[in-house]
Amino acid sequence: MHHLSSKTRGGLAAAALMAALAGGFARPARAQAAAPAPNAPAQAAAPAPNAPAQKTVKDQGEYDIYNEVTKDMLAKNFAKAITDLDTWKQKYPASDFKADRSVFYIQAYAGGGQPAKALDEAGALMAKDLKATLNDKNGPNQQLTVLFTAATAILRVPNPTADELATAAQAAQQLMDYDAKPAGATDADWAAARAQMQAAAKGSLFYMAMKPGQDAADKKDWPAAEAGFLGALKQYPDSSQVVYQLGRSELAQQASNPAKISQGMYEIARAVSIDPAKSDFADPSLRAQVDTYLKKVYTQYHGADEGLDQLKQQSLAAPTPPADFHILSATEVYVAKQKEFAAKYPELALWMNIKAALTDTNGEQYFKDSMKDAPIPKLKGTLVEAKPACRPKELLVAVPLPDAKPPYTTEIALKLDAPLPGKPDENLELSWTDGAPSAFTKDPFLLTVDVEKAKIDGLKTTPCAPPPVHHPVPKKKS
Repeated sequence: MHHLSSKTRGGLAAAALMAALAGGFARPARAQAAAPAPNAPAQAAAPAPNAPAQKTVKDQGEYDIYNEVTKDMLAKNFAKAITDLDTWKQKYPASDFKADRSVFYIQAYAGGGQPAKALDEAGALMAKDLKATLNDKNGPNQQLTVLFTAATAILRVPNPTADELATAAQAAQQLMDYDAKPAGATDADWAAARAQMQAAAKGSLFYMAMKPGQDAADKKDWPAAEAGFLGALKQYPDSSQVVYQLGRSELAQQASNPAKISQGMYEIARAVSIDPAKSDFADPSLRAQVDTYLKKVYTQYHGADEGLDQLKQQSLAAPTPPADFHILSATEVYVAKQKEFAAKYPELALWMNIKAALTDTNGEQYFKDSMKDAPIPKLKGTLVEAKPACRPKELLVAVPLPDAKPPYTTEIALKLDAPLPGKPDENLELSWTDGAPSAFTKDPFLLTVDVEKAKIDGLKTTPCAPPPVHHPVPKKKS
């Protein structure tokens, strides 16, 4: 024989209590053992002070309908239960058991797949003071049944009305706050059952908060979805699910509103950065999937994952980003780096722009139309070779990037107006102004620039070695 642990027995007891209190169909206590005989005086004990008024059926017919409805509910024959309830309501509209009948209706509609009608019936009952209306010994059970059924029925209503949403929200909130232990329930079973009911209430409240945004997202109405999820965010500022859906709705608007890209990535970064112990991403694999998605989107937009960790940290500061929050796009990063580069290396940046134009498809035409014989601003380069080596009239120059290593490739030929007085030192860093391009070949690349040697800075020469003296060899005497 297998024995159940105390924890398991407690769980089963709590589940049974849940079924009895919130959706189970326990047979209600009879109003009386039999219908009173005509004109027979009622035999009843005097009611206790402040006790609820004694409820009685009108006659045997009402008693029979009452019992028939009870049988229907126990058999979960909800369609027949609704028919019998309609008969009861038609024949006995002013019954002492009107409130009990409403509870039966709520259960039957919910069990019979008509959650909207269950909510409508619950709304009418809850418009009164529920505790004062359901106030006999079975009242606490009925109150919990109404609250639990109304709070959870909303999950199955495709297009709830504003009244139905209000009824469900009211029921869920009252269910959250309900703390009157039913008679006969142990403290442990009631604590477990109450925890389950509160979890159901929380789930319904969260569902209702998310529904406007989710409905709009299903229709791909992204601005409306964003507005809906922002509303949910006010209620659940630390919900990973809310901020993730908000972020997705913002990213979906990037074509019409590029500013939404930064906002969306902020929210999705927050979704994966909220403390896992507090996050409502129940499945760790879901969190990992969202993190992978975020890295992909961020890298595609920004050009690299640089700054992503900082974004995650920043997102924890507030549910929404600051008004001026902006993540640089890859293009913006490139432009910013170009500006920084140009400020640090102005001559090199100028040359890179010139070279880019010359190496383009129409480079030769660009040279003829825009560069030939037109002075260009100051440029810098590294001497690669002098032609000839001594007293040269042409200097072959490279324009390497800051981190480039020799050997360098010649890109510019400086054609001097006069030869240098000696031999230029190797690897000189030269700069020149007012050079006028005179020739260009695209392959191999070489731009020839005419320049006055007086306008070249950085030139250093050493005297050329004198040419060797050739003495005539004396002829031998014959």
